[in-house]
Amino acid sequence: MSINVHLRSCIITCASIFFIFLQSNFLQAQDAAAPELNDELVKAGESIFKNNCLVCHSIHDKKVGPALADVTSRRTVDQIKAFITNSQKVIASGDEYFVNLYNEYNKTLMTPFDFSDDELNSVIEYIKSETAKGPAVQEVAAVAGATGQTAGQEGMLSAETITVFLAILLVILLLILVVLFVLVGVLTKYLKQKAQLSDEDQEVVFQKFDIKQYIRSPGFIWIMIFVFTAISLMTVIDGLYSVGIQQGYAPTQPIAFSHKLHAGDFKIDCNYCHTGVRKSKNANIPSVNICMNCHSSITKVTGATEPSKEIQKIYDARVNNTPIEWVRVHNLPDLAYFNHSQHVKVGGIECQTCHGPIEEMEVVRQHSNLTMGWCIDCHRTTAVNTKDNGYYDKLVELHAESSKNPMVVKDIGGLECSKCHY
Repeated sequence: MSINVHLRSCIITCASIFFIFLQSNFLQAQDAAAPELNDELVKAGESIFKNNCLVCHSIHDKKVGPALADVTSRRTVDQIKAFITNSQKVIASGDEYFVNLYNEYNKTLMTPFDFSDDELNSVIEYIKSETAKGPAVQEVAAVAGATGQTAGQEGMLSAETITVFLAILLVILLLILVVLFVLVGVLTKYLKQKAQLSDEDQEVVFQKFDIKQYIRSPGFIWIMIFVFTAISLMTVIDGLYSVGIQQGYAPTQPIAFSHKLHAGDFKIDCNYCHTGVRKSKNANIPSVNICMNCHSSITKVTGATEPSKEIQKIYDARVNNTPIEWVRVHNLPDLAYFNHSQHVKVGGIECQTCHGPIEEMEVVRQHSNLTMGWCIDCHRTTAVNTKDNGYYDKLVELHAESSKNPMVVKDIGGLECSKCHY
Protein backbone atom coordinates (compact mmCIF):
# COMPACT_ATOMS: atom_id res chain seq x y z
CA MET A 1 0.00 0.00 0.00
CA SER A 2 2.82 2.38 0.94
CA ILE A 3 4.74 1.54 -2.27
CA ASN A 4 1.69 2.39 -4.40
CA VAL A 5 1.23 5.73 -2.64
CA HIS A 6 4.88 6.69 -3.18
CA LEU A 7 4.75 5.55 -6.80
CA ARG A 8 1.65 7.60 -7.42
CA SER A 9 3.27 10.68 -5.82
CA CYS A 10 6.35 10.28 -8.01
CA ILE A 11 4.24 10.05 -11.16
CA ILE A 12 2.25 13.19 -10.24
CA THR A 13 5.44 15.10 -9.43
CA CYS A 14 7.12 14.12 -12.70
CA ALA A 15 4.02 15.05 -14.67
CA SER A 16 3.88 18.46 -12.95
CA ILE A 17 7.52 19.17 -13.72
CA PHE A 18 7.03 18.11 -17.33
CA PHE A 19 3.94 20.36 -17.65
CA ILE A 20 5.79 23.35 -16.17
CA PHE A 21 8.69 22.70 -18.55
CA LEU A 22 6.35 22.65 -21.56
CA GLN A 23 4.56 25.79 -20.39
CA SER A 24 7.86 27.60 -19.90
CA ASN A 25 9.08 26.62 -23.38
CA PHE A 26 5.75 27.67 -24.89
CA LEU A 27 5.89 31.10 -23.26
CA GLN A 28 9.48 31.57 -24.35
CA ALA A 29 8.59 30.61 -27.89
CA GLN A 30 5.64 32.96 -27.79
CA ASP A 31 7.82 35.81 -26.56
CA ALA A 32 10.38 35.02 -29.24
CA ALA A 33 7.66 35.04 -31.89
CA ALA A 34 6.24 38.35 -30.69
CA PRO A 35 7.50 41.25 -32.83
CA GLU A 36 9.97 43.65 -31.30
CA LEU A 37 8.37 47.07 -31.38
CA ASN A 38 9.94 50.49 -31.19
CA ASP A 39 8.24 52.30 -28.28
CA GLU A 40 9.05 55.75 -29.64
CA LEU A 41 7.59 54.89 -33.04
CA VAL A 42 4.49 53.39 -31.39
CA LYS A 43 3.93 56.53 -29.34
CA ALA A 44 4.36 58.81 -32.37
CA GLY A 45 2.12 56.55 -34.45
CA GLU A 46 -0.58 56.58 -31.80
CA SER A 47 -0.76 60.39 -31.94
CA ILE A 48 -0.93 60.42 -35.77
CA PHE A 49 -3.50 57.62 -35.84
CA LYS A 50 -5.81 59.25 -33.31
CA ASN A 51 -5.61 62.66 -35.01
CA ASN A 52 -6.12 61.42 -38.57
CA CYS A 53 -7.30 57.81 -38.84
CA LEU A 54 -9.54 57.17 -35.84
CA VAL A 55 -12.50 58.88 -37.50
CA CYS A 56 -12.89 56.06 -40.03
CA HIS A 57 -10.81 53.18 -38.68
CA SER A 58 -10.46 51.06 -35.59
CA ILE A 59 -7.82 48.40 -34.98
CA HIS A 60 -10.14 45.52 -34.10
CA ASP A 61 -13.61 46.72 -35.21
CA LYS A 62 -15.15 47.86 -38.49
CA LYS A 63 -16.21 51.49 -38.65
CA VAL A 64 -16.50 53.59 -41.79
CA GLY A 65 -13.46 51.63 -43.01
CA PRO A 66 -12.17 48.11 -42.30
CA ALA A 67 -10.51 46.94 -39.09
CA LEU A 68 -6.72 47.28 -39.36
CA ALA A 69 -5.54 44.43 -37.11
CA ASP A 70 -3.00 42.18 -38.87
CA VAL A 71 -3.02 44.41 -41.96
CA THR A 72 0.74 43.83 -42.35
CA SER A 73 0.08 40.12 -42.81
CA ARG A 74 -2.38 40.83 -45.64
CA ARG A 75 -0.39 43.49 -47.50
CA THR A 76 3.27 44.49 -47.62
CA VAL A 77 4.45 47.62 -45.86
CA ASP A 78 5.12 49.34 -49.19
CA GLN A 79 1.62 48.55 -50.43
CA ILE A 80 0.11 49.92 -47.21
CA LYS A 81 2.16 53.11 -47.49
CA ALA A 82 1.13 53.59 -51.11
CA PHE A 83 -2.55 53.18 -50.24
CA ILE A 84 -2.38 55.67 -47.36
CA THR A 85 -0.70 58.35 -49.48
CA ASN A 86 -2.84 57.84 -52.61
CA SER A 87 -5.59 55.21 -52.43
CA GLN A 88 -7.10 56.29 -55.75
CA LYS A 89 -3.86 55.53 -57.62
CA VAL A 90 -3.56 52.08 -56.00
CA ILE A 91 -7.16 51.19 -56.89
CA ALA A 92 -6.68 52.44 -60.45
CA SER A 93 -3.65 50.15 -60.77
CA GLY A 94 -5.99 47.16 -60.41
CA ASP A 95 -4.68 45.72 -57.16
CA GLU A 96 -7.27 42.99 -56.50
CA TYR A 97 -7.20 43.24 -52.70
CA PHE A 98 -7.73 47.01 -52.59
CA VAL A 99 -10.27 46.97 -55.45
CA ASN A 100 -12.37 44.44 -53.53
CA LEU A 101 -12.03 46.59 -50.40
CA TYR A 102 -13.12 49.66 -52.37
CA ASN A 103 -16.23 47.87 -53.64
CA GLU A 104 -17.06 46.39 -50.23
CA TYR A 105 -17.13 49.82 -48.60
CA ASN A 106 -19.53 51.48 -51.05
CA LYS A 107 -16.73 52.72 -53.38
CA THR A 108 -15.63 55.30 -50.83
CA LEU A 109 -12.13 56.65 -51.48
CA MET A 110 -9.90 57.14 -48.50
CA THR A 111 -8.60 60.67 -47.94
CA PRO A 112 -4.97 60.89 -49.18
CA PHE A 113 -2.44 61.80 -46.48
CA ASP A 114 0.82 63.60 -47.16
CA PHE A 115 2.79 61.77 -44.46
CA SER A 116 6.55 61.43 -44.44
CA ASP A 117 8.09 57.96 -44.56
CA ASP A 118 8.92 58.17 -40.85
CA GLU A 119 5.32 59.08 -40.03
CA LEU A 120 4.03 56.18 -42.12
CA ASN A 121 6.40 53.79 -40.33
CA SER A 122 5.21 55.04 -36.94
CA VAL A 123 1.54 54.51 -37.86
CA ILE A 124 2.25 50.96 -39.05
CA GLU A 125 4.25 50.28 -35.89
CA TYR A 126 1.31 51.46 -33.78
CA ILE A 127 -1.06 49.16 -35.69
CA LYS A 128 1.33 46.23 -35.06
CA SER A 129 1.42 47.12 -31.35
CA GLU A 130 -2.37 47.25 -31.00
CA THR A 131 -2.72 44.04 -33.02
CA ALA A 132 -0.37 42.27 -30.61
CA LYS A 133 -2.37 43.51 -27.62
CA GLY A 134 -5.59 42.11 -29.02
CA PRO A 135 -9.12 43.51 -28.63
CA ALA A 136 -10.16 44.99 -25.31
CA VAL A 137 -11.82 42.49 -22.98
CA GLN A 138 -15.47 43.29 -22.22
CA GLU A 139 -15.08 42.34 -18.56
CA VAL A 140 -12.63 45.21 -18.14
CA ALA A 141 -15.27 47.66 -19.29
CA ALA A 142 -17.74 46.07 -16.88
CA VAL A 143 -15.28 46.48 -14.00
CA ALA A 144 -14.63 50.07 -15.03
CA GLY A 145 -18.35 50.73 -15.09
CA ALA A 146 -18.76 49.16 -11.67
CA THR A 147 -15.88 51.27 -10.35
CA GLY A 148 -17.44 54.42 -11.77
CA GLN A 149 -20.76 53.47 -10.21
CA THR A 150 -19.07 52.90 -6.86
CA ALA A 151 -17.33 56.24 -7.10
CA GLY A 152 -20.66 57.89 -7.88
CA GLN A 153 -22.27 56.16 -4.91
CA GLU A 154 -19.46 57.41 -2.69
CA GLY A 155 -20.09 60.93 -3.97
CA MET A 156 -23.81 60.53 -3.24
CA LEU A 157 -22.99 59.24 0.24
CA SER A 158 -20.90 62.30 1.05
CA ALA A 159 -23.70 64.58 -0.18
CA GLU A 160 -26.20 62.72 1.98
CA THR A 161 -23.86 63.06 4.94
CA ILE A 162 -23.70 66.82 4.46
CA THR A 163 -27.50 67.01 4.19
CA VAL A 164 -27.93 65.00 7.41
CA PHE A 165 -25.37 67.22 9.15
CA LEU A 166 -27.22 70.38 8.11
CA ALA A 167 -30.54 68.88 9.22
CA ILE A 168 -29.09 67.98 12.63
CA LEU A 169 -27.68 71.51 12.94
CA LEU A 170 -31.09 73.00 12.14
CA VAL A 171 -32.78 70.77 14.74
CA ILE A 172 -30.21 71.85 17.35
CA LEU A 173 -30.86 75.53 16.59
CA LEU A 174 -34.62 74.98 16.89
CA LEU A 175 -34.14 73.22 20.23
CA ILE A 176 -32.02 76.11 21.48
CA LEU A 177 -34.76 78.53 20.41
CA VAL A 178 -37.40 76.45 22.20
CA VAL A 179 -35.25 76.34 25.35
CA LEU A 180 -34.84 80.13 25.24
CA PHE A 181 -38.60 80.63 24.94
CA VAL A 182 -39.17 78.25 27.87
CA LEU A 183 -36.60 80.09 29.98
CA VAL A 184 -38.17 83.43 29.16
CA GLY A 185 -41.60 82.05 30.06
CA VAL A 186 -40.36 80.59 33.37
CA LEU A 187 -38.52 83.79 34.35
CA THR A 188 -41.51 85.93 33.44
CA LYS A 189 -43.83 83.73 35.53
CA TYR A 190 -41.40 83.85 38.45
CA LEU A 191 -41.09 87.63 38.31
CA LYS A 192 -44.86 88.04 38.13
CA GLN A 193 -45.21 86.13 41.42
CA LYS A 194 -42.73 88.41 43.22
CA ALA A 195 -44.31 91.19 45.25
CA GLN A 196 -41.19 93.36 45.57
CA LEU A 197 -41.11 94.75 42.02
CA SER A 198 -40.67 98.41 41.18
CA ASP A 199 -43.07 100.17 38.87
CA GLU A 200 -40.54 100.03 36.02
CA ASP A 201 -39.95 96.30 36.51
CA GLN A 202 -43.67 95.61 36.64
CA GLU A 203 -44.11 97.52 33.37
CA VAL A 204 -41.49 95.33 31.68
CA VAL A 205 -42.78 92.05 33.16
CA PHE A 206 -46.48 92.65 32.53
CA GLN A 207 -46.16 94.34 29.14
CA LYS A 208 -48.06 92.78 26.24
CA PHE A 209 -46.59 92.24 22.77
CA ASP A 210 -48.14 94.69 20.28
CA ILE A 211 -47.25 93.78 16.69
CA LYS A 212 -48.42 97.15 15.29
CA GLN A 213 -46.32 99.11 17.75
CA TYR A 214 -43.34 96.86 17.01
CA ILE A 215 -43.62 97.39 13.24
CA ARG A 216 -43.85 101.17 13.68
CA SER A 217 -40.82 101.30 15.96
CA PRO A 218 -37.73 103.17 14.59
CA GLY A 219 -35.50 100.14 15.13
CA PHE A 220 -37.64 97.82 12.99
CA ILE A 221 -38.00 100.44 10.26
CA TRP A 222 -34.21 100.97 10.19
CA ILE A 223 -33.56 97.20 9.93
CA MET A 224 -36.04 96.85 7.04
CA ILE A 225 -34.47 99.80 5.18
CA PHE A 226 -31.00 98.29 5.66
CA VAL A 227 -32.09 94.81 4.45
CA PHE A 228 -33.89 96.27 1.41
CA THR A 229 -30.90 98.44 0.48
CA ALA A 230 -28.45 95.54 0.88
CA ILE A 231 -30.56 93.17 -1.28
CA SER A 232 -31.02 95.86 -3.95
CA LEU A 233 -27.29 96.61 -4.11
CA MET A 234 -26.41 92.93 -4.24
CA THR A 235 -28.89 92.36 -7.08
CA VAL A 236 -27.52 95.31 -9.07
CA ILE A 237 -23.89 94.22 -8.56
CA ASP A 238 -24.65 90.62 -9.53
CA GLY A 239 -26.46 91.87 -12.61
CA LEU A 240 -23.51 94.03 -13.62
CA TYR A 241 -21.08 91.14 -13.17
CA SER A 242 -23.24 88.88 -15.34
CA VAL A 243 -23.38 91.27 -18.31
CA GLY A 244 -21.98 89.48 -21.35
CA ILE A 245 -21.65 86.13 -19.55
CA GLN A 246 -23.44 83.28 -21.30
CA GLN A 247 -22.40 80.33 -19.16
CA GLY A 248 -24.78 77.44 -19.81
CA TYR A 249 -25.88 78.87 -23.18
CA ALA A 250 -27.05 75.96 -25.38
CA PRO A 251 -28.83 77.20 -28.52
CA THR A 252 -30.90 74.95 -30.76
CA GLN A 253 -28.88 74.05 -33.84
CA PRO A 254 -30.25 73.59 -37.40
CA ILE A 255 -29.16 69.92 -37.22
CA ALA A 256 -29.41 67.91 -33.98
CA PHE A 257 -25.70 67.07 -33.87
CA SER A 258 -24.64 64.97 -30.87
CA HIS A 259 -21.08 65.41 -29.62
CA LYS A 260 -21.72 62.52 -27.24
CA LEU A 261 -22.30 60.20 -30.21
CA HIS A 262 -19.45 61.44 -32.41
CA ALA A 263 -16.72 62.49 -29.95
CA GLY A 264 -17.80 60.17 -27.12
CA ASP A 265 -19.09 56.88 -28.57
CA PHE A 266 -17.22 56.97 -31.92
CA LYS A 267 -14.18 58.78 -30.43
CA ILE A 268 -13.78 61.11 -33.40
CA ASP A 269 -10.97 63.53 -32.63
CA CYS A 270 -12.08 67.17 -32.29
CA ASN A 271 -9.35 68.28 -34.71
CA TYR A 272 -10.84 66.23 -37.54
CA CYS A 273 -13.99 68.36 -37.73
CA HIS A 274 -12.60 71.62 -36.30
CA THR A 275 -9.70 71.78 -38.74
CA GLY A 276 -8.25 75.11 -37.66
CA VAL A 277 -7.77 74.36 -33.99
CA ARG A 278 -4.04 73.49 -34.36
CA LYS A 279 -3.07 75.98 -37.05
CA SER A 280 -5.37 78.98 -36.83
CA LYS A 281 -6.77 81.60 -34.49
CA ASN A 282 -10.23 80.04 -34.95
CA ALA A 283 -11.20 76.39 -34.56
CA ASN A 284 -13.45 76.59 -37.66
CA ILE A 285 -17.02 75.32 -37.92
CA PRO A 286 -17.14 72.07 -39.95
CA SER A 287 -18.25 72.37 -43.56
CA VAL A 288 -20.70 70.04 -45.30
CA ASN A 289 -17.78 68.34 -47.06
CA ILE A 290 -16.29 67.27 -43.73
CA CYS A 291 -19.62 65.78 -42.67
CA MET A 292 -19.89 63.93 -45.98
CA ASN A 293 -16.45 62.33 -45.54
CA CYS A 294 -18.21 59.89 -43.21
CA HIS A 295 -21.88 60.23 -44.12
CA SER A 296 -21.32 59.42 -47.79
CA SER A 297 -20.98 55.79 -46.66
CA ILE A 298 -22.59 55.78 -43.23
CA THR A 299 -25.85 54.26 -44.55
CA LYS A 300 -23.95 51.34 -46.06
CA VAL A 301 -21.95 50.69 -42.89
CA THR A 302 -24.89 50.88 -40.49
CA GLY A 303 -27.14 48.80 -42.73
CA ALA A 304 -29.92 51.42 -42.70
CA THR A 305 -32.12 51.56 -45.79
CA GLU A 306 -32.36 55.36 -45.78
CA PRO A 307 -30.80 58.26 -43.83
CA SER A 308 -32.47 59.72 -40.77
CA LYS A 309 -34.27 63.04 -40.86
CA GLU A 310 -31.27 64.91 -39.41
CA ILE A 311 -28.70 63.26 -41.72
CA GLN A 312 -30.96 64.02 -44.69
CA LYS A 313 -30.44 67.72 -43.89
CA ILE A 314 -26.71 67.22 -44.55
CA TYR A 315 -27.47 65.58 -47.92
CA ASP A 316 -29.83 68.43 -48.81
CA ALA A 317 -27.16 71.01 -47.96
CA ARG A 318 -24.70 69.22 -50.25
CA VAL A 319 -27.16 68.93 -53.13
CA ASN A 320 -28.26 72.57 -52.81
CA ASN A 321 -24.64 73.72 -52.29
CA THR A 322 -25.65 75.74 -49.22
CA PRO A 323 -23.76 75.94 -45.91
CA ILE A 324 -25.27 74.66 -42.68
CA GLU A 325 -26.08 77.72 -40.55
CA TRP A 326 -24.71 76.52 -37.22
CA VAL A 327 -25.37 78.82 -34.24
CA ARG A 328 -22.18 79.95 -32.53
CA VAL A 329 -22.06 78.85 -28.87
CA HIS A 330 -18.82 80.39 -27.54
CA ASN A 331 -18.66 84.14 -28.16
CA LEU A 332 -15.81 86.36 -27.01
CA PRO A 333 -16.14 90.16 -27.21
CA ASP A 334 -14.43 91.84 -30.17
CA LEU A 335 -11.97 93.54 -27.83
CA ALA A 336 -10.51 90.21 -26.69
CA TYR A 337 -7.93 88.24 -28.70
CA PHE A 338 -7.77 84.47 -28.40
CA ASN A 339 -5.70 82.10 -30.53
CA HIS A 340 -6.65 78.41 -30.57
CA SER A 341 -3.40 77.16 -32.10
CA GLN A 342 -1.34 79.00 -29.47
CA HIS A 343 -3.20 77.22 -26.67
CA VAL A 344 -3.83 73.80 -28.25
CA LYS A 345 -0.70 73.11 -30.29
CA VAL A 346 1.95 75.12 -28.44
CA GLY A 347 0.44 75.08 -24.96
CA GLY A 348 -0.86 71.51 -25.14
CA ILE A 349 -4.20 72.51 -23.61
CA GLU A 350 -6.96 69.89 -23.96
CA CYS A 351 -10.33 70.94 -25.41
CA GLN A 352 -12.08 69.89 -22.18
CA THR A 353 -10.08 72.44 -20.15
CA CYS A 354 -12.19 75.28 -21.55
CA HIS A 355 -15.15 73.54 -23.15
CA GLY A 356 -15.85 71.01 -20.39
CA PRO A 357 -16.76 67.34 -21.00
CA ILE A 358 -17.73 67.99 -24.63
CA GLU A 359 -17.68 64.25 -25.38
CA GLU A 360 -20.63 63.81 -22.98
CA MET A 361 -22.86 66.59 -24.36
CA GLU A 362 -25.87 65.77 -26.51
CA VAL A 363 -26.36 69.51 -27.02
CA VAL A 364 -23.26 71.71 -26.78
CA ARG A 365 -23.39 74.33 -24.06
CA GLN A 366 -20.94 76.97 -22.83
CA HIS A 367 -19.25 75.22 -19.92
CA SER A 368 -16.96 77.98 -18.58
CA ASN A 369 -17.90 81.61 -17.98
CA LEU A 370 -15.06 82.86 -20.25
CA THR A 371 -14.58 86.05 -18.24
CA MET A 372 -11.32 87.98 -18.04
CA GLY A 373 -10.88 86.89 -14.42
CA TRP A 374 -11.28 83.25 -15.46
CA CYS A 375 -8.56 83.62 -18.11
CA ILE A 376 -6.22 85.47 -15.74
CA ASP A 377 -6.60 82.80 -13.05
CA CYS A 378 -5.61 80.19 -15.64
CA HIS A 379 -2.53 82.23 -16.65
CA ARG A 380 -1.52 82.50 -13.00
CA THR A 381 -1.59 78.75 -12.35
CA THR A 382 -0.90 76.99 -15.69
CA ALA A 383 2.69 75.89 -16.26
CA VAL A 384 4.15 76.72 -19.69
CA ASN A 385 4.64 73.68 -21.94
CA THR A 386 8.33 74.10 -22.83
CA LYS A 387 9.10 70.51 -23.81
CA ASP A 388 10.96 70.18 -27.12
CA ASN A 389 10.46 73.89 -27.83
CA GLY A 390 13.73 75.76 -28.20
CA TYR A 391 11.93 79.11 -28.08
CA TYR A 392 11.62 78.77 -24.30
CA ASP A 393 15.12 77.46 -23.47
CA LYS A 394 16.57 80.83 -22.45
CA LEU A 395 13.40 81.84 -20.61
CA VAL A 396 13.41 78.60 -18.61
CA GLU A 397 17.08 79.16 -17.74
CA LEU A 398 16.46 82.73 -16.56
CA HIS A 399 13.36 81.69 -14.60
CA ALA A 400 15.24 78.87 -12.85
CA GLU A 401 17.80 81.41 -11.58
CA SER A 402 15.16 83.39 -9.71
CA SER A 403 12.55 80.79 -8.74
CA LYS A 404 12.26 77.11 -7.89
CA ASN A 405 8.61 76.97 -8.98
CA PRO A 406 7.59 75.94 -12.51
CA MET A 407 7.37 78.75 -15.05
CA VAL A 408 3.72 79.71 -15.48
CA VAL A 409 2.10 81.87 -18.15
CA LYS A 410 2.16 85.03 -16.02
CA ASP A 411 5.96 84.74 -15.78
CA ILE A 412 6.31 85.30 -19.54
CA GLY A 413 3.93 88.24 -19.78
CA GLY A 414 0.63 86.39 -19.62
CA LEU A 415 -0.97 89.14 -17.53
CA GLU A 416 0.00 92.05 -19.80
CA CYS A 417 -3.02 93.88 -21.22
CA SER A 418 -1.68 93.86 -24.77
CA LYS A 419 -1.48 90.06 -24.80
CA CYS A 420 -5.26 89.73 -25.06
CA HIS A 421 -6.40 93.27 -25.99
CA TYR A 422 -5.54 94.95 -29.25
